[in-house]
Amino acid sequence: MAASPHTLSSRLLTGRVGGCVRYLERRAMQESPHTFVHLFRSVSKQWITFQHLTFLRRMYVTQLNRSLNQQVKRKPEPVASPFLEKTPLGQAKAEICEMRPLPPPSLPLSRKSGEKELLELESASIVEGSLDVETETKDEKHWKEMKLHLDDLPGILARLSKIKLTALVVSTTSAGFALAPGPFDWSCFLLTSLGTGLASCAANSINQFFEVPFDSNMNRTKNRPLVRGQISPLLAVTFATCCAVPGIALLTWGVNPLTGALGAFNIFLYTCCYTPLKRISIANTWVGAVVGAVPPVMGWTAATGSLDAGAFLLGGILYSWQFPHFNALSWGLREDYSRGGYCMMSVTHPALCRRVALRHCLALIALSAAAPALQVTTWAFPVVSLPINLYISYLGFRFYTDADRKSSRKLFFCSLWHLPLLLLLLLTCKRPPGAGGAAGEPRG
Repeated sequence: MAASPHTLSSRLLTGRVGGCVRYLERRAMQESPHTFVHLFRSVSKQWITFQHLTFLRRMYVTQLNRSLNQQVKRKPEPVASPFLEKTPLGQAKAEICEMRPLPPPSLPLSRKSGEKELLELESASIVEGSLDVETETKDEKHWKEMKLHLDDLPGILARLSKIKLTALVVSTTSAGFALAPGPFDWSCFLLTSLGTGLASCAANSINQFFEVPFDSNMNRTKNRPLVRGQISPLLAVTFATCCAVPGIALLTWGVNPLTGALGAFNIFLYTCCYTPLKRISIANTWVGAVVGAVPPVMGWTAATGSLDAGAFLLGGILYSWQFPHFNALSWGLREDYSRGGYCMMSVTHPALCRRVALRHCLALIALSAAAPALQVTTWAFPVVSLPINLYISYLGFRFYTDADRKSSRKLFFCSLWHLPLLLLLLLTCKRPPGAGGAAGEPRG
């Protein structure tokens, strides 16, 4: 009897073993097409999902959740009434149904017709009121489409770019330009302010684009334009691009390449380093302080064209000021940051948060004393700035010892007026052009 042309196992193995092997081979050949089709479908579904998501945003949103020490307390569940606890629901309904209204007292014949009409009118009004309530609840449950009007677009873009924060960045840049030695050039000053403002708007817009899923969980940020759907993410990215490209171009070719490089570096630092670190490590506070310290340095380099001791002094003052400012702010928003999943010092390391705030309050005194030694101001500046620096240091000490919302709120509101007053004193006590020869040549 001739051997049939089977596979290698059927030729070599005989008996029960060969039969089992032949059965398994035949089963695998029959099921392999179905397995391949199923695998292809799953891969195609994943490919469609990747097409609809931005890679960087997906990587940022899908970070692993870090364990946070400060957690939000759950709301207590409503306590059921003792009647419903002791009596089953069906029995309670039966008892309610068995309760019948008492018969109305007998009325004279002359009043029966009027009372009957009044009762009919009352029942009709009750039915209409219940129908209105039902329609209102149905309307509330349905999603409402938000239409974008051109009149609302400037306000939406202002909130997208965090216009108040942008104004603070521009003011610190202007202070750095005014404090730099040399004559004041109005055209260069306007180009520097405009370019810095556009760069800040771009960085803030990109930051909000990445943080939409987390801003929706926080009370402080849940009304931002992208969270509420007032504008599309494409419009936000387009607005950021239209701000970043002209801003960097103005700083590079309108001012000088060093200032343009600092502006581009600050956008990169804020969007690609500070924003992801908020979900990963408490080092985000130090990186954010560097971001806030760059604008006055940009103002100084725009006026002088070089980096010197005066530029680093202004950057150090802004760097140290941000720790009592932000740490006091984040202390009152610990529940919000915990709900959003951000790794802030006030959430994960509360003792370090208070200690760092106090440390940099004291650093402001040392930096103010170094200003005349670096030939930025006269020797009157450490004296006149000492009272406000001591006061913010005292509030930092109270925040360190008390560790409550009241002390953090006082420190935060003090930081709001401390920085403008300190910059004003710096400008008032600026060293005259011919006194001592400050470092850095004026921009021609």
